[in-house]
Amino acid sequence: MLDLLTPLHVSTDEVSRMRPPLVPLATLIGRELRNEKIEKPYVKYGQAALAKKGEDYFLIKPDCQRVPGDLSTSFSVFAIFDGHNGISAAIFAKERLLDNVLSAIPQDISREEWLQALPRALVAGFVKTDIEFQQGGETSGTTVTFVIIDGWTVTVASVGDSRCILDSQGGVVSLLTVDHRLEENVEERERVTASGGEVGRLNVFGGNEVGPLRCWPGGLCLSRSIGDTDVGEFIVPIPHVKQVKLSNFGGRLIIASDGIWDALSSDMAAKSCRGLPAELAAKLVVKEALRSRGLKDDTTCLVVDIIPSDILFLPPIPRKKHNMFSSLLFGKKVLSSVSKSTNKLSAVGVVEELFEEGSAVLAERLGKDFPVNTNSGMHRCAVCQVDQTPADGLSVNSGSFFSHGSKPCDGPFLCSNCRKKKDAMEGKRPGRPTVIA
Repeated sequence: MLDLLTPLHVSTDEVSRMRPPLVPLATLIGRELRNEKIEKPYVKYGQAALAKKGEDYFLIKPDCQRVPGDLSTSFSVFAIFDGHNGISAAIFAKERLLDNVLSAIPQDISREEWLQALPRALVAGFVKTDIEFQQGGETSGTTVTFVIIDGWTVTVASVGDSRCILDSQGGVVSLLTVDHRLEENVEERERVTASGGEVGRLNVFGGNEVGPLRCWPGGLCLSRSIGDTDVGEFIVPIPHVKQVKLSNFGGRLIIASDGIWDALSSDMAAKSCRGLPAELAAKLVVKEALRSRGLKDDTTCLVVDIIPSDILFLPPIPRKKHNMFSSLLFGKKVLSSVSKSTNKLSAVGVVEELFEEGSAVLAERLGKDFPVNTNSGMHRCAVCQVDQTPADGLSVNSGSFFSHGSKPCDGPFLCSNCRKKKDAMEGKRPGRPTVIA
């Protein structure tokens, strides 16, 4: 891990020169209300890190393409992998997760259909990556915060306690992830115990319990991760997924490992770097976390600005008092309406929520309308994407793996290995490493 944090001595004049000329708010709103054509935004980013254990890794891919060779289908990927008990899971997820997600999306579909398929593909990709890693028998694990930006649409999938926040027009800061720490997440504690795990604090030599709540066996503080083969498969790789559409004002994402969030609140991180270019902003967030708490953990931060095409940088966000307008930050909108790009809420700076789901039940996340490949009598596993005969697996919505009452064709198909993984995550059979055929 490179230490990109350097002492910053920035004068007021230098800061002023880096800021773009202000565009009156009324002018921006007027453009949108007149339905002027809004081009695809620019994506600018910066990264900074300070290593303590060397287990943080990150991924920056701003030039991905849905259709290879077609620049109009470009999208960007940014991710943080905070490893624990070693680095192998973090490195593996960095190298494999994106390909596994993309392999779960049908080919030759429109952009709107691609965006609709992303939440389910992210679930399949996370689970497939976990299964593939576990076949190696290593015991390390990693949190993942994985962000895909396509135009004004941002999709975030996460397991663990890394975090992604959105600083949007009006200075309202929103959390796009859910922390999966057992100490804070009551629902996850209940899920882990219901699936066969035990939750409690460390007991030192029979004395008082100390430290945060942990899952036993293994002593992990998190309820979701990729890897952690030795802990038990009730520690699941199924991510929380949130998809939002920004207004045409754009916004700033701050993606960081818990070394940042243990030191700074979401508001503090956002305010510490407003009005500055992304590269400098990332360094300032890390510096502020270091000043607040010292270097107690690996500290990694990505700042990503989604910027309207007619300006070079995001303008400084005016401070506003919270009012009825800011309470509309997330306007609920069903996923099937992604294609409706013109919406009055979006036109005046409100961020639209397109999708959010955090269930740890795989059947709920894959749904019943998952596309099935039935060419030549073969079915494709919804997780590992391997074509097999129907006799080799079961539906994700059928009964337990050994149930005689299963309905093998009800919903998406799972091969036998992925079906065993599903049952293990739900506590229906002892967890053990599984191997994709």
